[in-house]
Amino acid sequence: MPPSLSLAYSTCPNDTFIFHAMTHGLVDCCGLSYSTTLEDVETLNLNAIEQRYDITKLSFAALGFLQNSYGLLRTGAALGRGCGPLIVARSGATINQMRSALIAIPGEHTTANLLLGLFLKDQLNFKTPLVTAMTFDQIMPAICERQVDFGVIIHEGRFTYQNYDLVSIADLGQWWEQKTALPIPLGAIAIRRDLPEHVKKTVENTIGASVRFAFNHKDAAGDYIKQYAAEMSETVIEQHIELYVNSFSSDLGEEGSRAVNRLFKMARQADLLPDSNAPLWACKA
Repeated sequence: MPPSLSLAYSTCPNDTFIFHAMTHGLVDCCGLSYSTTLEDVETLNLNAIEQRYDITKLSFAALGFLQNSYGLLRTGAALGRGCGPLIVARSGATINQMRSALIAIPGEHTTANLLLGLFLKDQLNFKTPLVTAMTFDQIMPAICERQVDFGVIIHEGRFTYQNYDLVSIADLGQWWEQKTALPIPLGAIAIRRDLPEHVKKTVENTIGASVRFAFNHKDAAGDYIKQYAAEMSETVIEQHIELYVNSFSSDLGEEGSRAVNRLFKMARQADLLPDSNAPLWACKA
């Protein structure tokens, strides 16, 4: 029996698009096999605290908390421009009202929550908002039902918030890009540090091959993607993939590395992430 590794990623179209080939025998896994679990990204973040999976999708914010146990792989990540979380609210709301408002976030350990703290510190010199965590698909209905005042939305919410008669108060990705001139790091693929070096490198290369297969055979994963994105239209699925899967998914590269290090540095300076002496990467280039 080949070694079997536990692999966890989200149900979002960008992840199912990326991992389809790797988990369906369409690329060479070099003697490794994988048992897969698909969960909401914040569930993945929380499970990683218990080191439940060998390889897992994480919010970059969660990786910042878990650097001692997980290292970053260079393939499979979600970085980009024009793809950051949005702060949305009912019509008439302003940023200044966020000092005393209840804000829905898609999870305590999400990059969206980390960016919210950095943004409010920068704009209002205020980094401890009153937040409540819920799954990302609950946020917009909660605003409409006046359960919360503001929400930080991710994923396909960028394309659908206007359907709820909500307005965008701030684009956290746009703020980040103006502040740093770098792409925004959103989701990472991380692997346990205690795995052998050759295993970590093989996994990294296999994910890269799966990304390349996905780019070269864009329709191959269609049914698999729709299986987990049942409530999305084909148009929204296509927009989602185009936004979150790009050259950084193939290889973070030098610019992607600078973006991740900048995010962690800013967050640690703002006391929003703990210090860590662990290296960023799981394995050598």
